[in-house]
Parts: sequence; C-alpha cells; structure tokens
Amino acid sequence: MMRQQLRPLFDQVVIKELEPDRVRNSGLLLPPGEHETPPQQGIVLATGPGLDWWGSIGLKMPVSPGDHVVFPGSAGVWVEIEEERLLVCRVGQLLGVLEEVEERGEDPLRAVGEEDS
Repeated sequence: MMRQQLRPLFDQVVIKELEPDRVRNSGLLLPPGEHETPPQQGIVLATGPGLDWWGSIGLKMPVSPGDHVVFPGSAGVWVEIEEERLLVCRVGQLLGVLEEVEERGEDPLRAVGEEDS
C-alpha cells in the first residue's frame, strides 16, 4: 500500500508540531498575553516552490525541510494525513527559525562589533 504525503503549493509550508515537553526542553518559554496562545514549535517537513514572482527577483523560500520553526498558535490550518496532525501555513506566518548557537562565554550585553581595549 502506498503512503500519502502532503506536497505544499506556492508559499505554503507543512510543519509537524513538536510535543510541548520537547518545547520546554529547548528553553523557549514565552508567557501568553491576555488573549494570546503562546507560540508553538515544529519541524518543517516540506515547502512549496515559493511564488512565481519570488524567483524573478531572486528570492527563495527562507525555510527548508528539517528547520526547527516557531509559529503563532493561530497560524494556518491543521490537517490529518496518515494519522499525523500537520500544520499547513504560509511561510510569512512563521515567526522564525530556531538555530543552534555556540556559547562563547562573552558578555551578552557587549555591543556587537565593539573592539577590545
């Protein structure tokens, strides 16, 4: 039997939500506002090709499969494919990509580009 996979169109992105426990382990915790749900996190499974005009101005999709992204609770539409709950949203609805950063032991308040004296 063949397995189904969702191929996003245009500037749509398919995301698998990470479990809330895994989100807490990443260190990203934002208190919700009065009527806001906190941002959620997930892994990009697939991206559409972008919009036609993006290519003509040299713009490519800013996320790739495997990226760990943060998105608002109100983003996109949830669908169920092969018993898996997936979010489909426009790439512009994403808040950002979480990236690993090497800790350097420097003062985080020190201005970027400030020279040693």
